Amino acid sequence: MKRYLSLTMVVLISVVLSAGMVFAAETLNGAGATFPYPVYSAWAWQYHKETGIRLNYQSIGSGGGVRQIINRTVDFGASDAPVKPEELEKHKLYQFPAVIGGVVPVVNIKGIKAGQLRLGPETLCGIFLGKVTTWADERIKDLNPDLKLPDKKITVVHRSDGSGTTAIFTTYLSEVCPEWKEKVGAGKAVKWPAGIGGKGNEGVANYVKRKRYSIGYVEFAYAKQNRLAHVVLKNRSGNFVEPSFEAFQDAAASGEFAPEKHFYLWLVNAPGRNAWPISGATFILLAREKKESNIKTVRFFDWAFRNGDETAKRLVYVPLPESLKNRIRQYWKDNGIYQ
Repeated sequence: MKRYLSLTMVVLISVVLSAGMVFAAETLNGAGATFPYPVYSAWAWQYHKETGIRLNYQSIGSGGGVRQIINRTVDFGASDAPVKPEELEKHKLYQFPAVIGGVVPVVNIKGIKAGQLRLGPETLCGIFLGKVTTWADERIKDLNPDLKLPDKKITVVHRSDGSGTTAIFTTYLSEVCPEWKEKVGAGKAVKWPAGIGGKGNEGVANYVKRKRYSIGYVEFAYAKQNRLAHVVLKNRSGNFVEPSFEAFQDAAASGEFAPEKHFYLWLVNAPGRNAWPISGATFILLAREKKESNIKTVRFFDWAFRNGDETAKRLVYVPLPESLKNRIRQYWKDNGIYQ
């Protein structure tokens, strides 16, 4: 009897260990951009529910995501700043877009609600350069004659970590403001002329929420989730527009993602009549030699392309057009990672 029990326990232990190994094999590990974290989390929950496969995604910022995939410590990296084709070749990486969204300036000013404050590119640039220092500045008042703006010091909030959201925002400022381009420039991390830093979209959102008379920039989903007051921006066509699914979609329609360039493209300052001027895609990075994990990662994003559009829209992200999804699938096939 004792022998029978011990054999049974051995079998049970073997089954548990085997199940554990299978479970471990069915977990995808990714890291990077905080910009798409809300939609990736929602997709991951649905995917696990349908397939039993888990997605462990660390929202650590685009800089961290790029570093981790270069160091081969994750199955995929994620970056809102597209990696240049020559850098992809150097580090033996693939790249493709996953979803499109918008970066929005958000403010905490008593009595000012979402969509009430208007800013132009020059004024926004002046604020982040530290040259427009109070909300009662004539340059802001001229754009908002009907608002009662306080004579209070502006607190600028920016990212403290390497960030694709920062890359999109500073690329936009460099496009519309020569002084910004000359003095600060664009990138995932820059030397900020003014303000305080928060880690991740979460950190910036929390600072703006707590700090009266502040302004920061976050991905739109974070503005919505934290009930922050977004501004209205003057776009390249000269129209004042609010961030919205339609405005991001209008910006996305202006660009052509080319597979031969690994889909490298910026969408800032797009020419569309109603285009949100600080729009951008977020990208997935894969190590070329990791074929097995690449196939699993691609399987997840292919599932998201087929099943995740409504979830993305609900969170105010723009799903990729079907034509672009098909170009991405062909890119996967051409590189032997689509099954």
